[in-house]
Amino acid sequence: MGRNWDELIVWQESHQLVLEIYKTLKYFPKEETYGLISQIKRAAISIPTNIVEGHSKNTSKDFQRFLFIARGSLEELKYLLLLSKDLRYISEEIYENLEEKLSKISLKLNNLIKSLNKKN
Repeated sequence: MGRNWDELIVWQESHQLVLEIYKTLKYFPKEETYGLISQIKRAAISIPTNIVEGHSKNTSKDFQRFLFIARGSLEELKYLLLLSKDLRYISEEIYENLEEKLSKISLKLNNLIKSLNKKN
């Protein structure tokens, strides 16, 4: 697939997002540890993980399939963060910051998917 996965900007940004999500989750109520916190972690981690896994596949079509999964996890994370804001677990400012980062990552995922589509 060419470059190493850790050289992909979309992976780098999604990895940084995971680190930021983990910092943010420290302030959630403890009763959400096995509920919302766990779900947010899984969705967030799924984005860079699927980029890595897809990159290791033999074909661009396989890579593209994993990028679609990453995009689905990104959309799930968007909703979970909206819910967290509405439950007042995160501030409007934190929500908007994370939402902006998610939008940028989404755009990069879509562009990568399109570029792989042209190769197929």
